[in-house]
Amino acid sequence: MSFIRTLTGDIDPKTLGVTYAHDHLFCVPPLWKEKKLDDFLIDDIEASIKDVELFVAAGGQAVYDATAIDYGRDPVALKTISERTGIRIIATAGFNKAVMWPGHMKDGRTFQAFIDGKSRAELAAHIASEVTEGLDGTDLRGGVVKFGTGYNTISEAEDKALRAALDAHKETGAPLHSHTELGTLILEQLAIVRAEGVDPTRLTIAHVDRNPDPFVHRKAAETGAFLCFDGISRIKYHPESVLIDCILKLVARGHEKQILIGGDIARRTMYRNYGEGGLGLGYILESWVPRFVEEAGEAGFDGKALIHTFMVDNPQRAFAFTS
Repeated sequence: MSFIRTLTGDIDPKTLGVTYAHDHLFCVPPLWKEKKLDDFLIDDIEASIKDVELFVAAGGQAVYDATAIDYGRDPVALKTISERTGIRIIATAGFNKAVMWPGHMKDGRTFQAFIDGKSRAELAAHIASEVTEGLDGTDLRGGVVKFGTGYNTISEAEDKALRAALDAHKETGAPLHSHTELGTLILEQLAIVRAEGVDPTRLTIAHVDRNPDPFVHRKAAETGAFLCFDGISRIKYHPESVLIDCILKLVARGHEKQILIGGDIARRTMYRNYGEGGLGLGYILESWVPRFVEEAGEAGFDGKALIHTFMVDNPQRAFAFTS
């Protein structure tokens, strides 16, 4: 029997509801804090809750919080947000990317030193324990195993952490999530996943819309992997028209059951309630979904049915544990 592991307990996948498949509701990345990059510090629980309430008011019910330990994960804060707003939150085991690893852990070591000091098997055991025992000394367990790579680069340490994450997936049955820097190395990640004997249908690839290349998207989708479009509202990268066009190209090829939607809100200036007046956590459901439905209809598709597929049906499979 499959299940989804949330911070308030394991649930039947059918009860997950309308889901953002990549966001950051509370995080204090150690490296960015050390560098005093305050915009990256999502550290006000009351402000986060107010934004989650916008998401709930717009019909949202669940969020995958993609914050790994090297990006400042706080499972206790996330559980508080879940309990006070009623949403389901899936938390993250594993690691993000090497650019974050000069940051310091609570014991004073850098993440780089921690990873360098462990074998692949030891890293895999560590990640698996975050899923089966708890995160950061708590009994709150991760529901997804994450790995990441850099901009057109995979460092030796990233390669080890990646393969360790795949090993932890094999041990626990937890779903996988990958960070791709600006959408690069999507196919290269998938080559490693397959070489390690892991089913690509258990992987969600983040930031595919940062590299709006229909050929790369198609080749990735042909493996069965989930593709997460999480750059919505990030006009500095690409306008919404480009993202919607990429999505509809995948739909036209029959890949609608592999598309996930998220905002990846990870800056105070993107939140509405952190004092900057950003678009906020409700934006996708409030504004982007109606636009997508209209444009999909103009292209000859049932936009409302597609949104239900992307945001309700697909997350039930993407975030489920398998035996």
